[in-house]
Amino acid sequence: MTPLVRLTATAMPLMRDNVDTDAIIPSREMKSVSKVGLADGLFAGWRYKTANGRDRNPAFVLNDPRYEGAQILVTGANFGCGSSREHAVWALAEYGFRVIVAPSFSPIFQGNCVRNGVAPIVLPTEAVETLAALAEQGEPIDVDIEAGTVAAADRCWTFAMEAEPRTMLMEGLDAIELTLRRKDEILAFRAADARARPWAYLAK
Repeated sequence: MTPLVRLTATAMPLMRDNVDTDAIIPSREMKSVSKVGLADGLFAGWRYKTANGRDRNPAFVLNDPRYEGAQILVTGANFGCGSSREHAVWALAEYGFRVIVAPSFSPIFQGNCVRNGVAPIVLPTEAVETLAALAEQGEPIDVDIEAGTVAAADRCWTFAMEAEPRTMLMEGLDAIELTLRRKDEILAFRAADARARPWAYLAK
């Protein structure tokens, strides 16, 4: 994955609470188990005029030319609730979003974000509403994962993130790659355990 240390980019405001994974990527849009080919289905139920068509709904924010190329999504509470489908994060990532700022996330969705290189940033509701208003005015937003800050228009907010997801994002690691950083320790443990409990290991 591409590391994410700091990003200054256009932000798109989608101020709706309880946006579930079926709204993010409807099941009818999940036609493969691949991580690619999902961006066109992102927010399909709101983005297009009909369920099976591709005529864009001009009233939906994703179709607003002001937010073309946006890499930051500013949204409401409990984002990513509903089913645990990882396709929701795949679709957001393929479209180009690297950061999502919200007052809260579904825990499973939040974990899926980190494992796919998307930073889920939790800020107080008032801060998120301010960022959404600034995004509507065309103000770029700066997100610094290392410093734990979000800034825009001379305003700055801090956010908390545990060490493991911060490391995964900043170094572009998935869960397996993070584990393999301790490969020598794992091999040493297995060697010692094999000596202590040889019956637990299949003979070569």
